[in-house]
Amino acid sequence: MLLKAQDGDDTFVFTAAAASVQVLVEPVGRWFEAFVRRRNRSTSTSFQELEEEQESSEEEEDEEFQLEEYPMLRTLDPKDWKNQDHYAVLGLTHLRYKATQKQIKAAHKLIVLKHHPDKRKAAGEQIVEGDNDYFTCITKAIEILSDPVKRRAFDSVDPTFDNAVPSKGEGKENFFDVFTAVFDRNARWSSKKHVPKLGTMESSFEDVDNFYSFWYNFDSWREFSYLDEEEKEKAECRDERRWIEKQNRASRAQRKKEEMNRIRTLVDMAYSIDPRIKKFKEEEKARKESEKKAKADAKKREQEERERARQAELEAARLVKEKEEEEAKQAAQQAKKEKEIQKKAVKKERQKLRTTCKNWNYFAENESDSVKMMEEVEKLCDRLELTSLQSLNEILAAGSKEDSKTAVEKQVQEVNAQLQRERDAEVQARQATRSADQASGGGGGGGGKGWNEDDLQLLIKAVNLFPAGTNARWEVIANYMNLHSTSGMKRTAKDVINKAKNLQRLDPGQKDEINRKAFEKFKKEHTSVAPTIDNAAPSERFDAAGSDGNAASWTTEEQKLLEQALKTYPVSTPERWEKIAAAVPGRTKKDCMKRYKELVEMVKAKKAAQEQVAPKSKK
Repeated sequence: MLLKAQDGDDTFVFTAAAASVQVLVEPVGRWFEAFVRRRNRSTSTSFQELEEEQESSEEEEDEEFQLEEYPMLRTLDPKDWKNQDHYAVLGLTHLRYKATQKQIKAAHKLIVLKHHPDKRKAAGEQIVEGDNDYFTCITKAIEILSDPVKRRAFDSVDPTFDNAVPSKGEGKENFFDVFTAVFDRNARWSSKKHVPKLGTMESSFEDVDNFYSFWYNFDSWREFSYLDEEEKEKAECRDERRWIEKQNRASRAQRKKEEMNRIRTLVDMAYSIDPRIKKFKEEEKARKESEKKAKADAKKREQEERERARQAELEAARLVKEKEEEEAKQAAQQAKKEKEIQKKAVKKERQKLRTTCKNWNYFAENESDSVKMMEEVEKLCDRLELTSLQSLNEILAAGSKEDSKTAVEKQVQEVNAQLQRERDAEVQARQATRSADQASGGGGGGGGKGWNEDDLQLLIKAVNLFPAGTNARWEVIANYMNLHSTSGMKRTAKDVINKAKNLQRLDPGQKDEINRKAFEKFKKEHTSVAPTIDNAAPSERFDAAGSDGNAASWTTEEQKLLEQALKTYPVSTPERWEKIAAAVPGRTKKDCMKRYKELVEMVKAKKAAQEQVAPKSKK
């Protein structure tokens, strides 16, 4: 096909081209046969040439093949065939592991023609009956060497192989002559084809590093199954066969480990006395010293530039910090604004509910019912959250007076039922606590001093506050209770120990009841409004009382966040408590300040209790 004319060139037609003619050509000849062979075997031309060269070299070797008969062949013991040299038996001592399968078969053929029992018997030689004839050794030799797996096992324990590792003295005198032969000898065990050479004194660093990297990660195919002491084929049952396999695996693993240790010892020895390694280290040391000197000179020249860069970084950091603080401030203001909007929405819905009920005269016919319903409406305002208030207001706005009254009464009943359940639970808790006090005998060995609920809760708190290991622990706990008890009873360390033992002997259910009672008292002291059935927001009157914070107890995670925030934002930080509150999700500024004051008071009380006991312990 003709090429297209380029830009600016003209195209001319001189004459018409003749029509194309299709001609069938039949490929023949030895070159086509070689091509078909390569295509079928997916090999390249160079691979085929190598294969042909290898075949020709094997043919030449077969032509030059000479058999070296083993002089001790007739004296071999067939029963001890495993300890014989199979290459020597077949007359391949000079080739050994380099012998090809063709050479092995040829050697076996020549040996059989000469030493077969029938041949010797025909020559008038006395033949030993059965497997006791030395010809059995020849049979075993060809059986081992003709099987690739068995031959590899025998080659792994070749009796002529030198496993010795040169000593440091031998290597230092003539390193390359000694270790080159050793590494070349051990290279036969490598699973990889191309094994790097030791090289010479002029070898580059990359070549030396590649050599030692290869040998430190040496992958050896050498295995020691030929030395198995037990043959599993002789086992009489499956269990015995498994036991033999287990023993053989253990012995092979041990020998493999010893072989790898030998290789590692050889490489370590060579590396430690290699003169090239010493030369490379000296060159590296000189290079580092030169670089160090150059760095010192450059440091002196670049000092002013670094100082300017540092000042620029400080200025950039200052601007970034101011920007982050401004963003944090805006985020806090936005959160505060959203909270105010939420509060106003709740206030609006409460006012709307009050106004609607007031317009309906609180759904009452007389003054007393009106006052009673007014109290119930106020209770709803305190207990319901924003969504519940909105739903109730929508019902009141869309329905008639009767429908509105029904909706309000239904909501009042639900709230009253919840309050009644809470009161019943509190009464049961008090009864359980009273029963626990009676079961403990009023303090056991407490000298007849009674223990009320407040004292029990104070004791539990003190035991947790002063854990085991505190110096004069029980005297400190007794002193702490005397400082903070509202009953006026003075407790001694003996009273406290006896009561603590009695509490430990209580039923787990009673312990849980006491702990629950302590938690309910904590909630009662830290909130003026009980929790609602739907997590209602605090009322306006509750807010006005100075309790904007979350009344829920502090979790361990919140406590950790508060402690970390106190460390992050010191006293000198502007708007410190707003930032601390932002770092503790779900907690307001007032919550964090209140918790901080509680922790300070707790630490002060703890120190005071310990300081009062310290002088007594010193005496």
